[in-house]
Amino acid sequence: MKPPRKLHIKSYGCQMNVYDAQRMVDTLAGEGFVESASVDDADLVILNTCHIREKASEKVYSELGRLRVMKEEAARQGRRMNIAVAGCVAQAEGGEIINRAPVVDVVVGPQSYHHLPELLARAEKDGRALETEFPAEDKFSFLPPPKPDVIRARGISSFVTIQEGCDKFCTFCVVPYTRGAEVSRPVSKIVDDVRRLADHGVREITLIGQNVNAYHGEGPDGRTWSLGVLLRHLAEIPGIIRLRYSTSHPRDVDEALIEAHRDVPAVMPFVHLPVQSGSDRILSAMNRKHTANDYRRAVDRFRAASQDIAFSSDFIVGFPGETEEDFQATLALVTQIGYAGAYSFKYSPRPGTPAAEMQEMVSAEVMDERLARLQELIDSQQSAFNKAAIGTTVGVLFERAARNPGQIVGRTAYLQPAHVMAPETIIGQVLPVKIESLERYSLLGELASSLPVVPAGSGAQPAINAHETRMGA
Repeated sequence: MKPPRKLHIKSYGCQMNVYDAQRMVDTLAGEGFVESASVDDADLVILNTCHIREKASEKVYSELGRLRVMKEEAARQGRRMNIAVAGCVAQAEGGEIINRAPVVDVVVGPQSYHHLPELLARAEKDGRALETEFPAEDKFSFLPPPKPDVIRARGISSFVTIQEGCDKFCTFCVVPYTRGAEVSRPVSKIVDDVRRLADHGVREITLIGQNVNAYHGEGPDGRTWSLGVLLRHLAEIPGIIRLRYSTSHPRDVDEALIEAHRDVPAVMPFVHLPVQSGSDRILSAMNRKHTANDYRRAVDRFRAASQDIAFSSDFIVGFPGETEEDFQATLALVTQIGYAGAYSFKYSPRPGTPAAEMQEMVSAEVMDERLARLQELIDSQQSAFNKAAIGTTVGVLFERAARNPGQIVGRTAYLQPAHVMAPETIIGQVLPVKIESLERYSLLGELASSLPVVPAGSGAQPAINAHETRMGA
């Protein structure tokens, strides 16, 4: 019997890439690979790349330079190390990677990683393999389900992809070119995935997609289901305590989604709703297809349905042509909405996108200064939101043992880390916690033992949960 081959995957960027990396592990398990946290003795190293962040390509080539040295050392030891580049940089720059980086054996786009076994075999035979076309078949139909022990090892929270691609064509974004047009998975396939995860200990599901609330999958009744309808259905699966979704677009907030937040306790009151800018002029240049007031109205609709709801967002600072007046409009929107957290970045051009051809570039110094001001405002809002939890009792889903001996860490409905002293038997349960203090971004507290305890897998919510304790909304 051959010893297992070791697989090391380094993922960059979004939640979708985290999910894709897990599915690559599942796909290669049938080829005798086992995942390893160490790159040193890996037989196969996969860089699962992201093209969203600044200098994405340069980071990949820098990492490949380090891997070249390791591959040469492995060869001197008589051991073969294969290197693959996957993900959105692979999709966008596959040919260039092949030309610039001879160390790479396989290049594969995000819609084709179910072909990894065949690509590795082709590279073994021909020296190298490249696949960055959008395949006609649905990759999810070819991906093997994760094994029960693998599901349990990954913990009590899991991602499930329900939608891929985007039809919005924001001028700064490469997703339509690297992930393709919007495609939604059938409801039955998603339900099968979630049931399998729940049967093996998963208690929290995050539904993911590049434009997740544009979901329009075929339901078992033959009709098209929206995200809100899907959430209601998934909440009925035994064992599933919490449901989340990311990332949303303001234009696709429909009434069914609002009603799910109003009616379904398992749907967490924390929405990631990117706006990118508070200036209508910049939003138009970005081709976002919404105005700042459209965004405000969407937020108001959520808040009318659930007073406890909180928001995070994405912001781009220094988009071509952004003036101080435009930036002030962004600060005004942030001040009005009030966020529990947000991601903010300086604009950087992505080759092939319309914004990359725009001429009115904002200087690096101005971008740095604006980003610092924006992040100071967002950090103050996040700090106030977290401090508001002190003295309250909140539901915490416990995930794992913490680094400090005796502590267990979980997350609130708003994804805040919360630590308590408790036995590991509470992992997988949502329990009420009295929050006593705040350490950086983590909440510290103690189990509120006088309140009812909800056993893991009941599908019910605790007596005190996010919908019953308002925190800075």
